[in-house]
Amino acid sequence: MKIPRDLSGARLATVLCRRWGYLEVHQAGSHIVLETTSPAPQRIAVPNHHPLRLGTLLSILRAVSSHKGVPRDEILRSL
Repeated sequence: MKIPRDLSGARLATVLCRRWGYLEVHQAGSHIVLETTSPAPQRIAVPNHHPLRLGTLLSILRAVSSHKGVPRDEILRSL
C-alpha cells in the first residue's frame, strides 16, 4: 500500500486513538504523547507537524504494528 505523503501528526494521532486503542495522555510542545495498555503498555510520541516526514511516519507505523501484532498495511488502510 502506498504511504501517504500529506498526513499530519494530528490526523495520525486521531486515527490511532479511534481505531487502535490509544489514548492521548498529554502534549509536550509540538509532540502528542499517546498511550495504550493492550496488549501491553506502550507510549509513543507523534509530532504535531504537517506533513509528517516519511521516516518519522514509517517509524511510528513500525512501532504500532509490532506492538499490536498487525501488518503495517492494515494500519495504513485505516488512515
